Amino acid sequence: MRIRPFLQKYLRSYPEWCFKPPRVSRSRELTRFGSDYGGYFLDTSLLPREPIIYSAGIGRDISFDLTLIERYRCTVHAFDPTPKVQAWLAGQELPPEFRFHAVGLANFDGNADFYQPVQADFISHSMVEGREYSSDSIPVCVMKLASLMKQLGHSRIDVLKMDVEGAEYGVMADLMRDRIEVDQIVVEFHHRLSSIGVRSTRRVLGDLADYGLEVCYVSPRADVFTLIRRAVPDESVPKKSDLDRSAPGRPLAE
Repeated sequence: MRIRPFLQKYLRSYPEWCFKPPRVSRSRELTRFGSDYGGYFLDTSLLPREPIIYSAGIGRDISFDLTLIERYRCTVHAFDPTPKVQAWLAGQELPPEFRFHAVGLANFDGNADFYQPVQADFISHSMVEGREYSSDSIPVCVMKLASLMKQLGHSRIDVLKMDVEGAEYGVMADLMRDRIEVDQIVVEFHHRLSSIGVRSTRRVLGDLADYGLEVCYVSPRADVFTLIRRAVPDESVPKKSDLDRSAPGRPLAE
């Protein structure tokens, strides 16, 4: 009977994975940046003196961004098109190194429907339709990662953090198609959404492994990952048809 609470916790954590969640493929010494709720693990040995940090989807917890700024005095480019986020940031005392951009990260440039949360006090919106969100939406500006990098004058990224409510699958596919160089990715996958599922996460993790990115951290619920760049991506990049299957929602822009 003493093992029952642990078994119940396990069942709650991994039902969608059928007890086969993804595992760490490369062991590294990692450091947590940020709060218990909004923090992520990074391999600090891979960070240069002035790392280029992109933080997409910030909500009301920017502890990850602020901790990096405090430790490295680096610039963090934060992206979030949610009106509530913009209103919340307006009331915060932010360091000059925190550069906010009111734009969403997607796999195309243009406007997107941003579906609102069912509960009015929630802040998370999504470009992915599902029963977890309202049918009501607002139009927001979104851009491809490559377009943002060109606009900001960056040829590579040291850390890409994403909590973008299901848009991460299309962004990852687009990142690989555009052959963007990223040393570390910290991402929350949203396979729990009714319109996505774990197969999308398995596929994109497989594509990322082929692209040269290895998993070095998996959260207890198998939804938050840290991936590090193994080497320069091989020329055998996954075919576009394979990448399209990893991106629920709107197809990749031509």
